[in-house]
Amino acid sequence: MKNLKILDKSVFDIIKGEVWRQSYGLNLIASENFASENVLYTSGSIFTNKYAEGYPFKRYYSGCTFYDEIETLAINRAKALFGAEHANVQPHSGSNANLSVYQAFLKPGDTILSMHLDHGGHLTHGASVSNIGQVYNIISYGVKKDCETLDYEKVHELALKYRPKIIIAGASAYPRVIDFSRFADAAKAGQSLLMVDMSHISGLVASGHHPSPFPYADIVTTTTHKTLRGPRGGLILCKSKYKNIIDKSVFPGLQGGPLMNMVLAKSVCFKEAMQYSFHKYQRNIIENAQNLSKCLKTSGFDLVSGGTDNHLMLVKLDKLKLNGDESQRKLESINVFVNKNKIPFDKENALMTSGLRLGTAAITSLGMQTCDMKTIADIITKCLHSKESTTSLKTQVKNLAKKYIHISLKK
Repeated sequence: MKNLKILDKSVFDIIKGEVWRQSYGLNLIASENFASENVLYTSGSIFTNKYAEGYPFKRYYSGCTFYDEIETLAINRAKALFGAEHANVQPHSGSNANLSVYQAFLKPGDTILSMHLDHGGHLTHGASVSNIGQVYNIISYGVKKDCETLDYEKVHELALKYRPKIIIAGASAYPRVIDFSRFADAAKAGQSLLMVDMSHISGLVASGHHPSPFPYADIVTTTTHKTLRGPRGGLILCKSKYKNIIDKSVFPGLQGGPLMNMVLAKSVCFKEAMQYSFHKYQRNIIENAQNLSKCLKTSGFDLVSGGTDNHLMLVKLDKLKLNGDESQRKLESINVFVNKNKIPFDKENALMTSGLRLGTAAITSLGMQTCDMKTIADIITKCLHSKESTTSLKTQVKNLAKKYIHISLKK
């Protein structure tokens, strides 16, 4: 960093600012986490210097001996971690992983049955504003209005009616356990492939804190940087009979050279996820999330489905004269980072929203415990209800974060 400061002080100062933000703020964004030092080191290592188009021992460039070794190691670790028959570790992102599955099995106009974006689904599951929503015929399922949990009966009904080529289970904003067996029943009824996108819960699945999709799913996709706490990237796991079609869809179908520095970091991430400390960490994530949700409810907030079983919760803002956008900005002003999010049957648009999505993966990585959740809930409550200066809350946030600083700051 000394050389960077001399060469490009503008970039150095931006990095310094981001170090301060991550160190003295509270990150409650459910899709974010703090990668370990080993993951950070390997993702920025000399493995960034090499092209390795192709797959292990079938490359289009010379000099790939060590790249074959590391990709083979990453594949074997991913298979062992999740109990999968095959793994493709090359996708640059979760979106690329999903696109690769669609390209492998679908033609334009084919039908996908997936969770509606407004009910907790993801853009790449077929939202109308995405390319997927424009290329394929998307049929959506959602949650029941009375309890705001998945309507499995409707999923089964739609599978029988539309016979989709692929049924997608998995969500970007759903706080309850997903029953993959119910989706498998629907897939069987509709003669469909079952794809599970477990991007948000992959760390919970790896540690046994959420039921695994692998006894039921044909294909599973995930990111590696959320609860799995690895580098930013994607992963595809599938039954061995789909190995060739999946691999061809990733390369040369959608990508050229894999980011081998990220494959290296994924390998380290999978190793870390096999440790007992990771199992304990995932349990703490859930305990913190459930405690935070209870404290928010005590403070007068309503939550979608009444609480959480996993790492995230959706806070309703109906009782406040604020929308999600205003609430997000108010909290950011005191260095509490959340994201605005539509809630089921939301009357606000996607830019405003009637909800906030909160998660505990990142703050749990710092070492925060259930006793800290009441403090965080009190800070959020005071900030969103206050019409006066929030300077004292900003100081309170900084003091709490200082207890758990994970980045060493050079004064």
